[in-house]
Amino acid sequence: MLQVALAQVRMHARRFVAVGLAVVLGVAFLSATLMVNATTNASLRESIGASYARADLVITGQDGAPVPAEAVAPLAGLDGVEAAYGQERTYAQLATGAQTSLAALTTTAPAALKNATVSSGSSPQAPEEVLLDEVSAERLGVTPGDTVALDGGSGPQGSPAAGPLRVTGLYAPSPDPSLSGVVQVLASPEVVRGSNGGTASVRNVQLALMPGADEQSVTAAALSVLDETAAAATGDGGPAGSDPGTFTVRTALEQTTADVAQLSSGGDILTGILLAFAAVAVIVAALVISNTFSVLVAQRTRELALLRCIGAERRQVRTSVLVEAAVVGLVASVLGVLLAVGVMAALVGLAGQTSFGSFAVLAVPPSAVVIGIAIGVLMTVLAALVPARAATRVAPLAALRPAEPPAAGSRSGRTRLAIGLVALLLGSALLAFGAVTVALVPALVGGALSFLGVILLAPFFVPASVAAIGRLARPLGVPGSLASVNAVRNPARTTASSAALMVGVTLVTMMMVGAQTARTSFDRELEANYAVDLQVTGPGSATVTAAEAGRITVDARTLLAVDGVLDAVEVTPVMLTSAEDGELLVYSADPAEVAGVLRAEGLELMDGAVLAPQSWEQDEVTLDGGNGPATLPVTSTDAAFFLPLITTATAEQLGGTPPDALTTLLGPSLDPNLDPASAPPEALQDGTLADYIGATFWLRLVDGLDGTAAADLQSEIVTATGVSEYNVSGAVIERLAYNQIIDVMLLIVTALLAVAVLIALIGVANTLSLSVLERRRENSLLRALGLTRGQLRGMLAVEAVLIAGVAALLGSGLGILYGWLGTQSALGGITAVAPAVPIGQIGAVLAVAVAAGLLASVLPARRAARLSPVAGLAAD
Repeated sequence: MLQVALAQVRMHARRFVAVGLAVVLGVAFLSATLMVNATTNASLRESIGASYARADLVITGQDGAPVPAEAVAPLAGLDGVEAAYGQERTYAQLATGAQTSLAALTTTAPAALKNATVSSGSSPQAPEEVLLDEVSAERLGVTPGDTVALDGGSGPQGSPAAGPLRVTGLYAPSPDPSLSGVVQVLASPEVVRGSNGGTASVRNVQLALMPGADEQSVTAAALSVLDETAAAATGDGGPAGSDPGTFTVRTALEQTTADVAQLSSGGDILTGILLAFAAVAVIVAALVISNTFSVLVAQRTRELALLRCIGAERRQVRTSVLVEAAVVGLVASVLGVLLAVGVMAALVGLAGQTSFGSFAVLAVPPSAVVIGIAIGVLMTVLAALVPARAATRVAPLAALRPAEPPAAGSRSGRTRLAIGLVALLLGSALLAFGAVTVALVPALVGGALSFLGVILLAPFFVPASVAAIGRLARPLGVPGSLASVNAVRNPARTTASSAALMVGVTLVTMMMVGAQTARTSFDRELEANYAVDLQVTGPGSATVTAAEAGRITVDARTLLAVDGVLDAVEVTPVMLTSAEDGELLVYSADPAEVAGVLRAEGLELMDGAVLAPQSWEQDEVTLDGGNGPATLPVTSTDAAFFLPLITTATAEQLGGTPPDALTTLLGPSLDPNLDPASAPPEALQDGTLADYIGATFWLRLVDGLDGTAAADLQSEIVTATGVSEYNVSGAVIERLAYNQIIDVMLLIVTALLAVAVLIALIGVANTLSLSVLERRRENSLLRALGLTRGQLRGMLAVEAVLIAGVAALLGSGLGILYGWLGTQSALGGITAVAPAVPIGQIGAVLAVAVAAGLLASVLPARRAARLSPVAGLAAD
């Protein structure tokens, strides 16, 4: 029987193509997922290991605690130690002209432990000289000889960090993952400590040993020095966590392994998520495989019966079918693993072309090969088990009969119906409970259980749904009528094909609806909390120099000149006295001008009243600006981020005056000794710094801005006004941040689920192909009776569209329901969930499913139309 099974695979290889493709895609997804984690760890080892490339030993504190800086010099003097490098690092805003970027400042290492290679310029010779990484330098337009500054002069007066820093050279950036996305600066300890409040914080100490030095002896001596230093520091109030006995000395390789273990915990989570999607692809592939083998067994009923007549036992027939499945599964699984290796190699190659990807390494762990092949073969054999058992139930010489669906009255039908109903009802209850109580775990379990119930109950409603939708095809004439009948001639096969596609469409639609619901809910929350699109304020808490006052220009003319700003209104600060709160800063504006920028509904600024943020609970407030107290009604808004606002007329009536620009608008940290006379004339107003430095403007933006345009607009505002990006906030920026996260997540999830949908569509094409082979005589008879080739192709196309369309419709309906309830379970505790349906996206899913079904019919229809009626009728 082994030879019979192998002969079947060789002779009818074309029939197993769909099975092979389903297995290849499922196994490739699974193996690639396992390679992602191994490749990530290998790349981390290469990149992190480069930081310790010239070190023999690395000393760290417990749980990331710093190593006492006082220990570095004694460690360098130990016998057998050539050099010691106490690596210090801090983060600061680096100003390069009008741009401000986050920079990581790291102390330079001694020559024996230096990893950085200067690519242009020269190494620093003075404390105020630094090196910049060449990638950031190119982006910022910095070349050797230029000067940069730590924004705001964050270092103590008199330290190099307080003044301009001269860039003497550029170097290749470090591949350390913790430095990704920031400007890398190598600086003197004076600059790093000056930016860190004048204190030294040593992340680790790297030791370079002399040739022949004994590592164990040096380790023991180093621990002794560390304990002594820590004991002295503890008595003087040293850093927490740097106690005696809490230090670890490792080799460079051991330290790299420890760092990788710490950083790769997130990778384990990512692997788990990817494995969940791989499981979906495997399940869909199993449905396609089972359906394919069911058809193949039905087509070979006479052949199998003949084998029984000449002496083959039931067990041998069943084994031959399983051997066919095992052979197909093995070959396809090997191809799937090879495909995974190719895809990962391409991704690593692309990563290697980036500045931080030069250390990307492809790793193919044995588990990715063994597990991928094992799962592929096991999945194929298990999926073929039911068809194999069906092959032995046919009596010898039995005629080929189409498989009937399990009737509700049969034993198997009753069992399936009972299990499906229990799963559906129990899962629905858990899903509803999760949505009502905002509990995600019960909702996830309930969603999976109820969906399992839907799949089990599919044979009882999918054929009926196809038949009902099939009536719409009758106006297409004979091809449409025949297609609607043929689509449900074999309900079991139709159900299996539809179920596979329904799984993929349900999950894709669920994610689309969930994303749209989350986006709509967050948008409404932001609109309720922010009254306007953007708010631009001058700096209010940093030391302001005359030079900075001259370069900051926050006024309506400057803001309106930015493309995309529709309107800009200044809200003027007014200092009043409140009977309840003492001094109170409110803002005044013209009601007509404010109405042009407010987005939130129901907000109206009126004379003699205060428009207040959500946090104000009183119904009225008594205010006095010098002309006597007045009690004003309070109109509370739903906005949490809103400035208390009165009309300009009300401010004049109260006698309010602008607050002292030096103490209120710019904050208490403003240099009190600043002489306004040193500021340029355009920065002065009535002898003091002009209030536009701390001015507040509300902006209304044009409608229809996309994410890129909104981000560019924010950058243009920062450039035009000279303020920091942190001084530009509002609903548009927040909405952009949320929407970008949601869009990226949706894109990733949809791409992952696309594998499952592709496998399901292969199943639809395979069902049609096998149906054409099975109905050769019937199709030939139709041709002989007058059906044209075009009508035959049309019949098969409509049949495919019916199967794919019904699956897509059912999947979309289920996806909408699961998306709503799932989003409520996940986000109900954060914001009020507003159900939303992305009609356009779901319509695109339906269109793609129908088009894919139509495309799947092309090859089978072409093959059927090529067969002459005479040859088809003569075929046995």
